[in-house]
Formats: sequence, C-alpha cells, structure tokens
Amino acid sequence: MSTILVTGGTGNLGALVVDRLRARGHEVRVLSRHSPEFPVDLRDGSGLDAAMTGAQVVVHCASSPRGGDDLAARHLIAAARRSGTVTNVVYISIVGVDVVPLGYYAVKRRVERMLEDSGLGVTVLRTTQFHDLVAQVVATAAKLPVVPLPGGVRVQPVAVEEVADRLAELAVPVPAGRVPDMGGPETRTLADWGRAYLAATGSRRRVVPLPLAGKAYAGFRRGGNLAPGRAVGRITFGEFLQRRK
Repeated sequence: MSTILVTGGTGNLGALVVDRLRARGHEVRVLSRHSPEFPVDLRDGSGLDAAMTGAQVVVHCASSPRGGDDLAARHLIAAARRSGTVTNVVYISIVGVDVVPLGYYAVKRRVERMLEDSGLGVTVLRTTQFHDLVAQVVATAAKLPVVPLPGGVRVQPVAVEEVADRLAELAVPVPAGRVPDMGGPETRTLADWGRAYLAATGSRRRVVPLPLAGKAYAGFRRGGNLAPGRAVGRITFGEFLQRRK
C-alpha cells in the first residue's frame, strides 16, 4: 500500500477520492490549512515539506476559479521534488483547456504544462463538466423570472463519483502520463439540461437560450468542451437528479 497525499481532499471530488483510497488500504494524507495533522497552505507552500515526507503519490484535486492554481502548483511541484520519494503526481484537468479560450481553462492548461515540464512522474486526467456544475449553473440562473442560459452550447456531464473512481485507479506509484479523457454518457444543449433540472425540481420557469459574444463562447459552441469518443461515464444526469431528491 502507498502513502498518498490528496490536495482539496475535503472538496466535492477530493473527499470521494480520499474515501476510495482509504477503502483500498492506503495511508491517505488530506492536505488542508485547518488539518490538525498536515496543516498546509498551497498559496505559500507552508507545511508541504512535512506532509510530503515518505509519500509516493500526490492526487492534486485542489482548484479555485478565483485564481492561484498555477502558484499552488509551483509550490506543490517544488515540494515533491525536494521530497525525493514522490513518483507520481495525479492531476485532474478539464476537457477543452487547450482549445476553449476561457481564463480558468488557460490556468488549468498552464498547470498541465508545469507538471509535464517538472521532471516528476505525472498522470493527467481531463474530464467533462460534473453533473453538479450543470445543476449549479441552472440553479443560479433560475433565480430570475426566466432562466437565461447560453444558447447553442452542448454539455456532456459526468458523475463526480465516477471521476473519483478513476482517480483512485490512477493513484499508483507508476505514472501514466496523459490518460484518455473521460466524458459523461449523454450530450445535450445546456438549455435541455436546464429544462430537465427545472422539471425535476418542480419549477415551471421558462428557459431562454441566449446568444453570447466572445471567443470562449465560440469555443464552447464548437464543442471544444466535449469528448464524444470518450463517453465512458454511466450515470446519467437524470439519475443524478433522482439521487438528489
């Protein structure tokens, strides 16, 4: 069994990864600023050296749309190099980070490159959007009298549980490089997903698809966020909604 660090181990995805790794018998260290055992701040790297001691694998789930992922990755990479024991850094990324010119995606791609150029063993998994994110987008839009959603944008949501299963499989001492993308089982427009969400929650609000401007929107309309050849997820959005009830 390995000693494995999980960044973002208290988050939506990370907590599931931690559960799966512990069920397999691994020693798992959950990195957090408030952890009594391994207090780590990825923003400045404090606590990382102690947490890395003796670890073979790092599963890097921590991420913030507010920015700073590249700085956190720089500290993580430096500490992994100093440890002398880390042989595989597993990173969760997003399908389309190299073709959809969105700021958050650009940072995720930058982190991929940093890891690839680090000299460390690396495994990178890109997935499509989680069911939870689609539900969150629609729920936020549904606070208005009508539900405005970007028109013509298709989404292929995947279950976070299945992504956690895959990350746990990849969290081994031998790195795998860039592994095949992982997408959900169904692709529909965001407006269609919005209508499904509203029906499941008993809302009768009307979805209004709106055309938007900008290169990022164009990238989504071209399907840069999709993985049609990798529709390997099994849990549908409808099943996700049923489980939320």
